[in-house]
Amino acid sequence: MQFSVTILGAGSASPALGRHPTAQLLTYDTEYYLIDCGEGTQYQLLKLKLRPSKLKYIFISHLHGDHYFGLVGLLSSLNLGGRTEPIWLFGPRGLNEILTLQFKYAESHLRFSIHFTEVETTRSYQVFENEQLTVQTIPLQHRVPCAGYLFREKQRPRNIIKEKLPEDLPFEAIRQLKNGQDVRDETGNVLFACDDYTHPPLPCRSYAFCSDTRYEPALAELVRGVDLLYHEATFMEDLAREASERYHATARQAAQIAHQAQVKKLLIGHFSARYKTLDGFLNEAQAVFTNTEIAEEGCTFAVE
Repeated sequence: MQFSVTILGAGSASPALGRHPTAQLLTYDTEYYLIDCGEGTQYQLLKLKLRPSKLKYIFISHLHGDHYFGLVGLLSSLNLGGRTEPIWLFGPRGLNEILTLQFKYAESHLRFSIHFTEVETTRSYQVFENEQLTVQTIPLQHRVPCAGYLFREKQRPRNIIKEKLPEDLPFEAIRQLKNGQDVRDETGNVLFACDDYTHPPLPCRSYAFCSDTRYEPALAELVRGVDLLYHEATFMEDLAREASERYHATARQAAQIAHQAQVKKLLIGHFSARYKTLDGFLNEAQAVFTNTEIAEEGCTFAVE
């Protein structure tokens, strides 16, 4: 089952050639989950041959423009394309009002409904669930209310050992085995033991998206043990004081969170436009947490 994150934008607030504001596309199986939507997000989707029409779920971390200014354009384009399927939108207080005013004064009438869920940014709680994933909020320390998102895969079915099963075994019996149940006859005797005919399910995978935030050691507990962690790294360590004053983090601080949380892999992004190259960020983070990569735009990272 595919579980991956494609980086659409990893820049910060000020424009920089070759970088786009924050946006990521999480793919699970055939479902798309858009995380933040900076300017140019729909162009990045088209450039990478990712169909915007497949979007169903959108998660916005906070109301600084580099994280949502692309949303009105994206929704407008979907409307022009004839979309009628609803969209589920999650974000902080005020986002719904912003969209309502934008479409009101543009006299735009959407053909599809938007189911908006206002996200609380001061506590961690489950904000979404479907058959595949749960999504939990991550309170972040920024100048405005801001929440990250933790995507956790639900327990997958057990794996059938096909060569052991008789060819004429009913589908219902196979379903029981995959769900961890023994198959019994009418009197309760075990015909096919789950442990004998299946392998245990693969471990559940997880992805944590930590948008704009200054260094907060308590964050490590909320993302402990995740398979893939994205943490902003707007500055390098020589500007740690400025980072804190602006409620941002450094590459070293992001790596410290990853190390403290014992995650498998770290991605860093949201780089300040003042930096022309990113090698220094990678070197600084890897000195603390070796398994770090740059959230390079256009790249897809597997959650595994």
